[in-house]
Order: sequence, then structure tokens, then C-alpha cells
Amino acid sequence: MSKPTLADLKAFKAVAEHQSFRRAADLMGVSRSSLSHTLRTLERRLGTRLLHRTTRSVSLTESGERLLLRLGPLLGELDTLLEEASSLEGKITGRLRINASEAAIRLLLERVVPRFLTLYQDVELDLVAEGRLVDIVEEGFDAGIRLREAVPKDMIAVPVGGELRFLAVASPGYLQGKPIPKTPDQLALHQCIRQRLPSGKRYRWEFQQHGQEVVVDVPGAMTLDSSQLMVEAAVAGLGIAYVPEPYAHVALRDETLVTVLEDWCPYIAGLYLYYPNNRHVPPSLRAFIDLLRE
Repeated sequence: MSKPTLADLKAFKAVAEHQSFRRAADLMGVSRSSLSHTLRTLERRLGTRLLHRTTRSVSLTESGERLLLRLGPLLGELDTLLEEASSLEGKITGRLRINASEAAIRLLLERVVPRFLTLYQDVELDLVAEGRLVDIVEEGFDAGIRLREAVPKDMIAVPVGGELRFLAVASPGYLQGKPIPKTPDQLALHQCIRQRLPSGKRYRWEFQQHGQEVVVDVPGAMTLDSSQLMVEAAVAGLGIAYVPEPYAHVALRDETLVTVLEDWCPYIAGLYLYYPNNRHVPPSLRAFIDLLRE
């Protein structure tokens, strides 16, 4: 009977770690039926059952647990050797997967991605824009990019783009004839464009001045789940929006929006790229981080 191939073993590792044929197939770029066939072939070649399968779940048998325990470090070491062999020739290859917010990916596309793709033409860059915060290890990403406050404590974090701030903005037309808010509590006199977080909760606006922190559940007839759409709604005169400054930059420059409560909007730690501190860092990620630092 033929021996298992490296592809067979990597397929088993993906299914075993994610305990899902669907998720493993998506990450590997193959169909679920193809992946299932690969695993059944591997079990026949080894003469043992590796997985318990039901219509709703996948779990490891005792044989599967033993195989995964030994296989993980071996495949990790093999990947490291292959990457080091490539980098010795000055060639960085492979796929770099990064999960980030839409705003972060916009920033990367403006400042980092063009040069990265020019320098490392053999790297496939896979950028996934996602509102919700995901477990980058469980979801198969090499790194994530989020606001510093959202980065898990056990990750190595690298700053991206410096500090930023949230700004309360409105159109001159909306503000005409209305009292300009001087303190956050005066937002109660206005229509505010509220924001729905990826978790489903509504965001409560956070302000700070001279060490005093104020959190306001603002009033408003409309809620959106996109900072870009909130800016567009504010430009249309539908109320006051509270968004990261980069989203409002163009409208502020063109004076279709103006700021209110600006002295209540301090700078905060901005976006950070983060990755696990207990895993080998692939050369493609090292190269990407070097460009960020530049």
C-alpha cells in the first residue's frame, strides 16, 4: 500500500485543527468533497480511523490525536526549513493572510501594498476585510490589524500609521440654525447617526477632556454599521456622526463636513498589526512588517 503524501498529511492537520471540513476546505482552496476524499484515502493508507464524523461535527479518534500531536511540530519545522531555503536565495514565496478592518486595509493599499507586491512578486497577499474581531490563529491568518485596545494581550503588536482620533462631524447645512454642542451631553439636543458594532451592540460615543471621560448613548433616528456610510449620511445633512478621522478627511478638507466637540476628541493609540508570539514568523510576514516600520 502506498505511503501518505505530504499533501494528505497537511489536509489532515487542517481538518484536525479546525475540526471542520468546511473551514479547512475554505482555507486550503479546495472543495469539501475533495477534502473528505483525501482524508478517507489517508485513513485507508494508514489502516486506521483518524476522525469521528457526524453531520454536525468532526472530532479526532485516539489514533488521530496521536498523529496530530507528532505531526504538527514536524510540518511546522518542514515549513520553516523550506522558507529558510528560499530566503537564502533572496526569494520570499508563499501566501500571506491578514485579517483587518476595512479602514486598515484602505491604509495598507495606500501606503504598503503597492511596494510590497513590487518587491515580493512571488508572495500571494490575501487581505480579508472583516468588521468582527476574529481569532486569527483559529481562522488560519498569519496576522491581524485592529485598534490597539482590541489586540489580544498574548500577541506581538506592531504600530501601523500612528495615533488617530474619532471626530464628531456634521454638515454646515445640518448645523445651520441649531445650537452648536459645546459638551457631549448637549448632543441630546441633536439628531445623531448612531453606529451598530459587529457584535450587534450599539456603540456609545466616548469622549475625554482634561482626564474626564464621558460616555454618551446618543439619540438618533438612524443607525448604520459602516463608518463610510455614516460620513455620507452626515454629508447629506442627516445628523452628527462620530467616526475615525481618516474616514472624514476628504469631507473636512472639502468643507462638506465640519467638526464639533473637537476639544473632547483626543488622540488614541491607533492601528496595530499583531501575530502570535509562540509561532514561527514566516519570511513574508517579516518582510511586510519591515515595510510597515519604514
